Amino acid sequence: MNILLAGINAKFIHSCLAVHSLRMYAREQYGIEAETAEYTINQLREEVLADLYRRNPDLVGFSCYIWNISFIRPLIRELKQVLPRTRILLGGPEVSFDPEQILSDTGADFILTGEGEESFSQLCLALEQSRPLDQVPGLVWHSERGTAHNPPPSPLDLSRLPFVYEDFSLFENRILYYEAQRGCPFSCQYCLSSLEKGVRFQPLDKVFRELQQFLDHRVRQVKFVDRTFNANPSFAMAIWRYLHEHDNGVTNFHFELAAELLTPEMLDFLPQVRPGLFQFEIGVQSTHEPTLEAVQRSGSFQRLSEKVQALRKGENIHLHLDLIAGLPYEDFQRFRKSFNDVYALQPEQLQLGFLKLLKGSGLRRDQEKLGITAREEAPYEVLFTREMPFSRMLALKDVEAAVDSYYNSCQFRTALDYLCGLAPSPFDFYLGFSAFCRREGAFEKPPSRMERFELLYRYGSSLPHCSKTHLAWLLKFDLCSREKPRKLPGWMPETAEKQRIYHFYEQPELLRRLLPEYDGLDPKLISRMAHLEFFPFDPTGKGEGEAAVLFNYRRTDILGNAFTVFLSHETL
Repeated sequence: MNILLAGINAKFIHSCLAVHSLRMYAREQYGIEAETAEYTINQLREEVLADLYRRNPDLVGFSCYIWNISFIRPLIRELKQVLPRTRILLGGPEVSFDPEQILSDTGADFILTGEGEESFSQLCLALEQSRPLDQVPGLVWHSERGTAHNPPPSPLDLSRLPFVYEDFSLFENRILYYEAQRGCPFSCQYCLSSLEKGVRFQPLDKVFRELQQFLDHRVRQVKFVDRTFNANPSFAMAIWRYLHEHDNGVTNFHFELAAELLTPEMLDFLPQVRPGLFQFEIGVQSTHEPTLEAVQRSGSFQRLSEKVQALRKGENIHLHLDLIAGLPYEDFQRFRKSFNDVYALQPEQLQLGFLKLLKGSGLRRDQEKLGITAREEAPYEVLFTREMPFSRMLALKDVEAAVDSYYNSCQFRTALDYLCGLAPSPFDFYLGFSAFCRREGAFEKPPSRMERFELLYRYGSSLPHCSKTHLAWLLKFDLCSREKPRKLPGWMPETAEKQRIYHFYEQPELLRRLLPEYDGLDPKLISRMAHLEFFPFDPTGKGEGEAAVLFNYRRTDILGNAFTVFLSHETL
């Protein structure tokens, strides 16, 4: 039997862990051979259909999520027309909570609910050997008596979970995903992880062997898909210690964790790891207590804040904090406070997301009682709530765009620090700036990099008490932190110290000491690759008077900004 598992991703850089896990488990446990194919929602549906047709599978399975279901639905109908004898299998969270309706709407043959590895293998065996389908766990299917729902599968023994990366070259230029545990200890009502009771873990020796393969192949980034990585502190610490001790200097590991579960041992250990080795995503969601209670989100913001501040002291871990707009009992002004509370923690990334009423979630069940109105089609995003009208939600959409383009890019940090200080609060700054960008058409046609500098300068200059000269120098510092400046806009100041700059690059011993990454290169070439700039003040606010700043583009911090050296008058 020709079996194909198809993953349809949101972007090319993503990979579909689910289809690879099903394929490898079926082969390792039962000798079943299946192929995988990956596409994206940005491809033409006709191209995907043509490729599936040429493969001509007897059984094709799709992994279904909120981001790809609108692509998959019409694809299934067309596939049934061109390959009428091909049987279609669906799995994933988007089809697991109304499988009977999905079968009726799409014309698919089977749906697997719950964990898929064992169920998929049993389905393949049943089809190949003409065995009864009623023994396949978690299967929903068309029987002679109507739609049949088989009992759910037993939780998988994670020691049998396969490592899916046989050939790393197949995943070149993609984010790789890894699963060390399943389940979540929390009951957040906007999340499907709350439906699974308990947390299961892979054996640590198996985890170490598999993580070493990522390290040996020097992959750029590995994202753990575990919902709360530090649910078991000793398990998390063992993995962190292993990665620290076997660090290859290249690979970055991303974890989603609960800050309140960070232990003193963790906070003592984490400052020791290489800058850039770890990246933490922490869901704050809201700082409004009634909202957190309504969604059964445990923990206090004060405690979370203390743990995040402790992490920040090490200056070596990229912190990503999440907020959700549209949660119950949080109006516009109260969301403003949540935003400002999180912004004050100065994470490397602040993700402003919008509530999605996922099938099977508690908030979807209680949406009428809570006064939440959301789109009826995937991704079921909130339109408005009893507390947050649609007009305010639209304003937050623009704030999200401005935060993502400016703050999360990490390219305008010194200028943003200055400008947010001129506004009543950071939220008020982004609200005003995003409205300005909307009027300028910046959200309809994405601006170029220099146009983004221009927009920020023009808006910032309009704020009360803003010094245009001061802002222009700060923006020049931000520009130099990412690239050696070439052609500058008219409002950005030119350096007046060209002779001192020429003299600096004529001192070979000084260059070797301050720019060891450029050792062996001709000084004239170094002057075209590194950058020395004289500022009338210290743009970081840490010093007084003139600042001579050397930008080393061959060495960067965890934000991707050039390593900077502040030179003294004696050095120059």
